[in-house]
Amino acid sequence: MVKLVIDNKPVEVEEGTTILEAARQNGIDIPTLCFLKDINEVGDCRMCIVEVEGRKGFATSCIQTVEEGMVVKTHSPEILEARKTILDLILSNHHKDCLTCSRSGNCELQALSIKFNVQKVEYEGEMSKHKIDDKSPAIVRDFNKCILCRRCVATCKNVQEIGAIDCIERGFSSCISTTYDHSLNDVDCTFCGQCIESCPTGALREKEYIDEVWEKLKDESTYVVVQTAPAVRVALGEEFGYPIGTNVKGKMVTALKNMGFDKVFDTNTGADFTIMEEANEFIERVKNKGTLPMITSCSPGWVRFAEKNYPELLDHLSTCKSPHQMFGAIIKSYLAQKEGIAPHKICTVSVMPCIAKKYEASREEMEVDGNRDVDYVITTRELSRMIRQANISFRELEDSDFDDPMGEATGAGAIFGTTGGVMEAALRTAADTLEGKNLEKLEYTQVRGEKGIKRAELSLGGTPIKVVVASGLSNARKIMEEIKNGTADYQFVEIMACPGGCVMGGGQPIKSSKIRSAVDVRKLRADSLYSIDEASTIRKSHENPAIQKIYQEFLEKPGSHKAHKYLHTHYTAKEKYEI
Repeated sequence: MVKLVIDNKPVEVEEGTTILEAARQNGIDIPTLCFLKDINEVGDCRMCIVEVEGRKGFATSCIQTVEEGMVVKTHSPEILEARKTILDLILSNHHKDCLTCSRSGNCELQALSIKFNVQKVEYEGEMSKHKIDDKSPAIVRDFNKCILCRRCVATCKNVQEIGAIDCIERGFSSCISTTYDHSLNDVDCTFCGQCIESCPTGALREKEYIDEVWEKLKDESTYVVVQTAPAVRVALGEEFGYPIGTNVKGKMVTALKNMGFDKVFDTNTGADFTIMEEANEFIERVKNKGTLPMITSCSPGWVRFAEKNYPELLDHLSTCKSPHQMFGAIIKSYLAQKEGIAPHKICTVSVMPCIAKKYEASREEMEVDGNRDVDYVITTRELSRMIRQANISFRELEDSDFDDPMGEATGAGAIFGTTGGVMEAALRTAADTLEGKNLEKLEYTQVRGEKGIKRAELSLGGTPIKVVVASGLSNARKIMEEIKNGTADYQFVEIMACPGGCVMGGGQPIKSSKIRSAVDVRKLRADSLYSIDEASTIRKSHENPAIQKIYQEFLEKPGSHKAHKYLHTHYTAKEKYEI
């Protein structure tokens, strides 16, 4: 342990702790911009400078470790003046159209400007100008708002190990971009959106489809159906002041109905369809010596990664569509027949925690008989903006339930939103099917938790099964290399592109670096999903009466020709961008 003094307060911390961490552990705030705990600790922005007694100049607190007897000042007049100058220099080359920025009110640069009472920019002069990259269906880059903090670069390179972006050019021309400044759409970006979650400003944002959805809602000739993913209900409340992980399903459904959607459905039901098909596919592969291990295909960012990096292993991917795509296809077929509505008159909207779902919905494979499975995907953040646009007082809303005939879902569907959830849900159904009876076992805790890679050995119907769960593309790469090298002895693999799964998707409410350092956001949201599962009357997908009815009336059985037509797809090799 090391003893030191920070702002006249004696503190004691572990050796190797940075001044910034020591201060935060003791309730002392030091402002930061480029700092992102365990991801980007480089001291580039210099906002976290402090004075250390007996030393010349300022110390960068996010990288300077503590020393015995050190005396630190974090807000002396000299420090405050220096920080204000640093902030002024950053603002001098930042487009200040805050009122029309999607991050207004949740921008770390804006928050610091308010904190330091910035009313004018001292250093006026030429500003760098960059084109806006909006070519991709998922992400918009506006580097006129970039502050060169490199948090996005560190996330893409060190967390996901993709490296689609980096700092290019030099001096005043420096900017964060891709090789040769190509669009994100044309390089190896997977559209996971983790860069957006890391960005402190509005330099990176999701591609919005809010206006298009409002237009459909105003069109009386269009039947507009919305579905919401499990991870959305445990994050949406954060946009309205609720504690992290609060389940606001009832208010969310009421808000959507008040906004004018004709039907409000639960993507958890789509997840139950996915389990029915995926468990059947897995059993068929095991029995018939098909390609193993079978890998889940619910995460579109992961699928794009596989198509570009491991095209020779695509046969390992399940042919199942993701839950919202399956549900969209069911809405435009089964529901269309039940309601007597032509499929082309139905508009399906998915509310997702994921940026890559926007890309997925646009894929040419995601349509049946000329009808797109899903017409528009909006994120959790976009839904919160639409609720505000509609002037709905979210916290005052009464709770309501999803619509019938497809509003019933299971606890198995709910846990899809966290890493290990797809695996656990599939195991519940596969175990019952292979045993030929209803087993009491529900929890497969071996595949739960925050570890990036989780391995387990199980027995299903007397058959020994080895499974592995990976979240984050850096971990996905490790598993794929094992399969490629022939060293993997797994039969079933779950991969999610985002670390922690969908609860930490690129479309979820953005948390500042300070909150991310202090709170385990993933755990709070995941625990809420597990609570939904535990409180559910039905916790196995194959026991969902709504699912059973649709199979009886329309799909026949899992794996049938009709099920393949609507619920399955294929994946193809994509050209990898070579530097």
